[in-house]
Amino acid sequence: MKTNNTLIKDEKGKVVVSWTGGKDGCFACYKAISEGFDISYLLNFRQIESMGSHEINPDLLYAQSEAMGIPLIQTDFVSYEQEFKKVIGDLNEKGAEIEGAVFGHIETHKKLVDRICDELDIELLLPLWDHDSEQIITDFIDSGFEAIVASVKADLLGKEWLGRKIDKKFVSDLSSINNSIDPCGENGEFHSFVTDGPLFKNRLRIVDSEKILRNGYWFLDISKYEAEEK
Repeated sequence: MKTNNTLIKDEKGKVVVSWTGGKDGCFACYKAISEGFDISYLLNFRQIESMGSHEINPDLLYAQSEAMGIPLIQTDFVSYEQEFKKVIGDLNEKGAEIEGAVFGHIETHKKLVDRICDELDIELLLPLWDHDSEQIITDFIDSGFEAIVASVKADLLGKEWLGRKIDKKFVSDLSSINNSIDPCGENGEFHSFVTDGPLFKNRLRIVDSEKILRNGYWFLDISKYEAEEK
C-alpha cells in the first residue's frame, strides 16, 4: 500500500471516495479528479447502533451522486473498518479493479485508513492531509463550491449556525466567536453538506428543514430539496 498525499500524476487508477456529503470529502474528490484519477464510486457508511454527527438524509446523498454523475454505495456498519474492506472486496470480486481510496482527512484517522488500505493492498489518497485548515476552506470556496452547515456541536455553536452558507464571512465569524474552533471543523465542531460546485451538473436547493438536538449535536434535518439545472 502506498500513501499519496500529493496525487502523483503518473500513478492513476480506479478509486473510491469515502463520502459523507460534506466539504472535505468532496474537495478531496475534486482534487483526485483534477489529477486524472477515475472515481468509480462514492462510499457512504451509516452507523447501525447510533446516529453519528455526520448522518444526513440518505436521499440527499443520492442527489449529490446524481448531480456529480458518480454512483453511490451506501451501507450500514457496526465496524467501519470491516465494512469498508468488505465493500471493496465485493467490488473487486465483481471486476471493479479498485486500486485506491480517497479520504478527506486533514489531521485525524490516518492510522485507521492506513491499516484499511494496507490490508486491501490499495493506494491511500489523502489530498488534504496535514494542510492548513484555513487554506483548505479558502481554496474550497475559491474553487466555486457551495456548502451549508448541517450539524454543530451544541456546546460550542448554537442552532442559529445550522443552514449557514460556508463562505468567507462564515470563516471570519467562526474565528471571532472562538478561535480554537478548526476552520474545517476537523475536530467534530461542525459538519457540512455540499450543495453545488464544479463537480455538480445540478445545484441542490434546500426547501424544508427542521433543527433537532440529538446526542450533543444540533442537526439540520432536511426533509425537502430541489435539484436545479445550472
